Amino acid sequence: MNRKVLVVDDSLSVARQLTKIVDEIEDFDVIGHAKNGAEAIKLFKTLGPDVVFMDIVMPMMDGLQALRTLVRLDPEAKVVVISSLGGSGQKAEEALRLGAMNVVSKPFEPDKVRTILNRLFGQEQG
Repeated sequence: MNRKVLVVDDSLSVARQLTKIVDEIEDFDVIGHAKNGAEAIKLFKTLGPDVVFMDIVMPMMDGLQALRTLVRLDPEAKVVVISSLGGSGQKAEEALRLGAMNVVSKPFEPDKVRTILNRLFGQEQG
């Protein structure tokens, strides 16, 4: 059974790019897309993804607020934070302190996304 991935980003083009990369990786399927942290929490509760890729800077509820909530809801939640290269370094560090498993930068490198996913689930595969 494939691992379920939730993509959270207010930019539709970024979400599509990441979805295309994830869907090309064996054993992973994107099951949903949220445009902000509030939607992410709703979809996390209803879809039960194995991993969440979450942008930090979004309207309504940002990625850090959503991350705090997800970790409270499920201390085992696997969240990978999406960071743009310009200026969100401190927020990415804060996300890791809050419980994010990793940080991936835009623009995405397919090999980096694949490596992160394989590391998150490496112990359970094979």
